[in-house]
Amino acid sequence: MKIGEKILVIGKSNTMYIEGAKVTINKSAEDTFYFFKAVENFEQLMPDSIQKFEVDGNSFLFALKGMPEIRLVLGESAEFSKVSLNAASSKLSFSLAAHIDAVSDSTSEVQLKFEGDFNAMMAMMVKKPLTSFIDTLTENIAKL
Repeated sequence: MKIGEKILVIGKSNTMYIEGAKVTINKSAEDTFYFFKAVENFEQLMPDSIQKFEVDGNSFLFALKGMPEIRLVLGESAEFSKVSLNAASSKLSFSLAAHIDAVSDSTSEVQLKFEGDFNAMMAMMVKKPLTSFIDTLTENIAKL
């Protein structure tokens, strides 16, 4: 090993992070927060390849073409600044959070952040489709 060479260490926990681009929308931070707290609104953000979307209380189930069904449950939130969704299945542990920053009284900035615990093989398989999914959600948020 050479001086200055970096080493990547992966422990028992293999956490994958994916961050979407920050986008500015014409909604106040408060309106944006309540938009994300209403889980039925996520249908507007889904890709065109969506084949199923069902709301059940504080959760929703969705399926994209060629992918298994996923149920997301409303998780922790911080008033007007963050809304999290967590995977309902114990087989896959992940969360998707919308981070909201007020820009002005009528605009806010939103960034999606994904965090999941996957083994190395699973991480390799899901990274590209998950990144594409986050990018699509972000593009659709920008249209709000």
